[in-house]
Amino acid sequence: MKYLYSIAICLAFLSCNKEVLNRPPLTNYMDDKYWRSEDDVRMYVNTYYPNYFNGYNTSFTVDYTPVRGYTFNDDLTKKNVQTNFESTIPNSRGSYSEGAEWLQNYGGPTWDFAWVRKSNVLLDRLDNVVKPKISDEAYKHWAAVGRFFRGFEYSRLVSVFGKVPYYDKVIAQSDMDALYKDRDDRGMVMDKVYDDFKYALANMRENDGAQLLNKYVAAAFISRLMLFEGTFEHYHGIDEARAKKYLEFAVEAAGIVMGNPAYKFTSDFKALFSSDNLAGNPEVILYRSYDAAQNITHAIGSYQNGTEVVGVDANLVLIKSFILNDGQVWQNSLLPNANSFSIADLIKTRDPRFEASFFDKPLGSSATLLYGFKFASREALTYLGKPYPPAWGSNTNTSDAPVIRLAEVVLNWVEAKAELAEHFGGPAVTQDDIDKSINAIRDRPLDGAAIAKGIQKTKHLMLSSLPADPARDADVSPLLWEIRRERRMEFVFEFARLMDLKRWKKIQYMDFSRNPDYFLGPWVNVKAEIPSALSATTVNKARVKKADGTVVTYNGNNAADMIGYWMVENASNRNAFTDKVYMSPLGTSQIQEYESRGYKLSQTTGW
Repeated sequence: MKYLYSIAICLAFLSCNKEVLNRPPLTNYMDDKYWRSEDDVRMYVNTYYPNYFNGYNTSFTVDYTPVRGYTFNDDLTKKNVQTNFESTIPNSRGSYSEGAEWLQNYGGPTWDFAWVRKSNVLLDRLDNVVKPKISDEAYKHWAAVGRFFRGFEYSRLVSVFGKVPYYDKVIAQSDMDALYKDRDDRGMVMDKVYDDFKYALANMRENDGAQLLNKYVAAAFISRLMLFEGTFEHYHGIDEARAKKYLEFAVEAAGIVMGNPAYKFTSDFKALFSSDNLAGNPEVILYRSYDAAQNITHAIGSYQNGTEVVGVDANLVLIKSFILNDGQVWQNSLLPNANSFSIADLIKTRDPRFEASFFDKPLGSSATLLYGFKFASREALTYLGKPYPPAWGSNTNTSDAPVIRLAEVVLNWVEAKAELAEHFGGPAVTQDDIDKSINAIRDRPLDGAAIAKGIQKTKHLMLSSLPADPARDADVSPLLWEIRRERRMEFVFEFARLMDLKRWKKIQYMDFSRNPDYFLGPWVNVKAEIPSALSATTVNKARVKKADGTVVTYNGNNAADMIGYWMVENASNRNAFTDKVYMSPLGTSQIQEYESRGYKLSQTTGW
């Protein structure tokens, strides 16, 4: 079945009369009348899905979405000044609402514990109301579901704020000491998350129905969240013992998914992001379905339809990071035109994910002229210059969203194994490990359109001959460097890049003064490939940079000389920042609220 995440729960319709006024409080009503059976618990849990399994979200909402939501990272450049990190403490950074918006520049939620409380309510009702009414197996499953979502929320909160107050039960409104306690240590909180996740995998059903949370979906997310925390604690020097424990759990959780033969790489890359129906796609572990008849649609495909402007687009640094299809970096490849950065040559020489992610001609709707179309179908681009159908225009898109997929799981798995081997004495990564992860991804089938263009699959990564990348950071091993490259190619426009920079302690990549390529797009013969970029309105604005560094500015009469790397219009670096930006500050009003009641809420370190 297609789960649409459109849940309406109606508990009662009340009229204003004496009988109603004499009824018990709503909380008692829910305990006595609502929590009647497993079906009622399921209805309660269904409300979690849009919050944690966002997919493409709905309408024009950008929270946790690819393309329009995750635009703050080093892969993307915009015109003028780049988006700055936060530099001052905000007046407020909190909410009491389950509908609170996320913090785009941190990739997670604001200071809000509504979803923690929601999970604690679920677990409390399971123990005190529902347990006698359902089987022991059902009780354990739903307790596992509640503990999974509680751990999920705390993982998000910790990724944004570090230390947070931990609650594992419903707090009475009169319990001021608990309500206004200070932040708990990060390690203590994440150990509780670890325990919740362990319970979830030990007790959750392997199958609870199509498109519903189960052990494999939970394990996939746990591999992500434990990899994040394990690598964050290691690279930030927080706690090596905990880092090892979390990384080992990431391997375990990913292994659960990889051990299920139902999940496999038999889909072409393009189909994962632009299909109207992902049912039966064996690479997709969970997806979000959209249906115009149910008025559940999105806008993500529209923003990669060739016309709509996102405003932040793929830069030359990202382009140069793509491996060539002979398995070499561009500096060492023997392929014809390996060192060419024209879009036409990039399409032919790079890993097939490049062709599936970017339009094959320069487009002025991209600040860098390299236009992303990973999340639009090939058909969508045929409407350039014409009216778009609802599927690829406005906020009426109906393509299904892969919420979590096998490629991420296997990359989480091999990275965690490599980290354990290099830093914690774990067994060395083997060629078999690489074959089950990176090479399995590279072996995906190509679709007909890619084959017609002559696109070639990328050769296998071999431990015996890892690419010698002159751009590799000295503090990263060649193997980890290639694993990180694979993630970068796989997750363009998705959730991963900012979170990866944070956990690897590489936020300095966001300082674009490190590399002038951040301000450039592909190599382009402007007059021949995109003459519309040369007009009266672009005089003294359109610029290219030659291979020797010479800058040519369009003056209205030198169109023939406009050949080189496209320079993003007026682009400049963001303001200077320090390591404090890894974590969000709390708002002044949140700290003052504590003080007004005689309590202390500590500010985030560095702020």
